[in-house]
Amino acid sequence: MPALSRLPRASPGAGPPRGCSGSSGGAGGGAGPPRRGSPAALRLAKMNPRLRHWREAATLLLAAGTPGRPPRSPLGSFDYELLLLRRSSRSGFMPGAHVFPGGLAEPADFSAEWLGLLPASPHCGLGAVKPPPPGCSRAPIFATDRESLGSQLPGEVAFRICALRETFEEAGILLLVPGRGPAPPLPAERLPPAAELGEWRRRVREDASCFLRLCRHLGCAPNIWALHEWSNWLTPVGRAGPGGRRYDTAFYLCCLQQRPPHVSQDDQEVTAVLWSSPAEAIERFKSQEIWFPPPQFYEFCRLCNFSSLEELQQFSSARALEGCERWMPVTLSAADGAIQLLPGDELYPEDPDYTGEKKINLSTDKKVEDLMREGGVFHRMVMKDINNLAIYVNIQAKYKHINPLMIKCDNSDYNSRL
Repeated sequence: MPALSRLPRASPGAGPPRGCSGSSGGAGGGAGPPRRGSPAALRLAKMNPRLRHWREAATLLLAAGTPGRPPRSPLGSFDYELLLLRRSSRSGFMPGAHVFPGGLAEPADFSAEWLGLLPASPHCGLGAVKPPPPGCSRAPIFATDRESLGSQLPGEVAFRICALRETFEEAGILLLVPGRGPAPPLPAERLPPAAELGEWRRRVREDASCFLRLCRHLGCAPNIWALHEWSNWLTPVGRAGPGGRRYDTAFYLCCLQQRPPHVSQDDQEVTAVLWSSPAEAIERFKSQEIWFPPPQFYEFCRLCNFSSLEELQQFSSARALEGCERWMPVTLSAADGAIQLLPGDELYPEDPDYTGEKKINLSTDKKVEDLMREGGVFHRMVMKDINNLAIYVNIQAKYKHINPLMIKCDNSDYNSRL
């Protein structure tokens, strides 16, 4: 791993402007989607016609090194932690859940004005993602031709900007590089004074276009090169939140040498900040100390393969241009629980009902144990209740990715078929 360094602090400036042009409606990651029929919602729908079924979003798995830290989990010792944010109990979607920072994509994230801050090279220096393996397809959130929808900014760039903006809004973490980039393999921060940073954070939360103004003000670019494409999850049809809220979310991974300074919740949609190793997060989940959605459980189990930050950085960097496919879990209701089927599982539908228009309801009178004993090709999460999950997978991971460790939250044992 190349040597890590911290960027110098920004020189104190005149502070944020009184207002930012091109207001996008200010619907941040914690605030939920724009109101149907609002100007922001209409602009988003114009960006991508599929948004009548779901909204596009981005989230950041932010790992920070903790050298010399004693182990706290029976699953082993890790020299890094990940950032989790606790959503407000008043939130309209997943209240009280611990989630990775992130939120809805805004029209400002796709603004052509970003091109003035980024390299003129193809893909803004990110590199071209390789063609998918035979029989596979690139996740639509990345494969969509954004230029045909009126945006000059590639989706790979815009969704990284979204993840960085939301991380700043929700946790106060600002990941930038001086000039136009590209960045070194691991990112560093460049921060104005705390008071000025707080004012910028407030304005960006109210108006997403202020993130561009902030970068211009500091003479920096968002560190999109530090974010490695990791996965893509689409909310299941039957798990939509109030008002049918569903999200097609790009997951990115970013590694920092150490925890960034000045991390804090926004005290609006985010009420607490938690740093936890993958194993500790799972232990807290199993003990019902915290709760997070199934995709986060899956990703924490996958991260349990990497005990060191260096290993995680090397792996994510090496497969950065391999891409990923979209995963929409399909729920099979059983007599004593549910199974969330994932692509590659023998029971996963050949033609999934992505939009919910087919009104398909998969259910059986069999118990989960019977379904597991009858099966042979698994890529699934068994759910007994919200804090009782288990992952079972025996298929080959695609896109040079890695399967999660098969961790369960109870004493059930279906591994005889794995």
